[in-house]
Amino acid sequence: MTGELRIPNKGLMIEFEEALKDDEFGYIAELVKNSDEVLNATLNQNGTAVAEYLHDIHNSELSVLKYNDENSLSCVVTLAYLSARNKYRIEREEKSGKGFADFIFHPRRRNIPGIILELKANDTPEAAIVQIKNKEYSNKLINENIERIFAVGISYDSNKKRISMVNRRNIEGVVTVHSI
Repeated sequence: MTGELRIPNKGLMIEFEEALKDDEFGYIAELVKNSDEVLNATLNQNGTAVAEYLHDIHNSELSVLKYNDENSLSCVVTLAYLSARNKYRIEREEKSGKGFADFIFHPRRRNIPGIILELKANDTPEAAIVQIKNKEYSNKLINENIERIFAVGISYDSNKKRISMVNRRNIEGVVTVHSI
């Protein structure tokens, strides 16, 4: 599956496509391709694939000095879901329900689900899901008449250097933990 990019000027779009083929843009092109795969893996509840991508980005992009905090994890998530901005309006630390959700993905089209993504450092991804439910972070998307909402909990264990993910479809779905 290829990603979507909206460049209204056809000439600019052709130049952009050619630039991505250039070896100098190889890493950027790979990052964009991988971010498409991260979103697809999230929507298909393939937490193992998401955790692997996040782990790879975490290891290649973050300074050792800021390796183990939630802010670092949010930077990783921002990079991992870069191309999701074509399909979603992504808000960081958005007020919803009884608090502030780390990320809310507001669908630009009605045929795709909303996503609430909560991060935890040195805690479990299940704790992130519990927080999403208890603090009613889904209220914002429910008020926008979004019928399908995914709750995604991502955690980073600084002792084991491991990223884990839990994904619940429609908040009440089956829970599966994926670690890498």
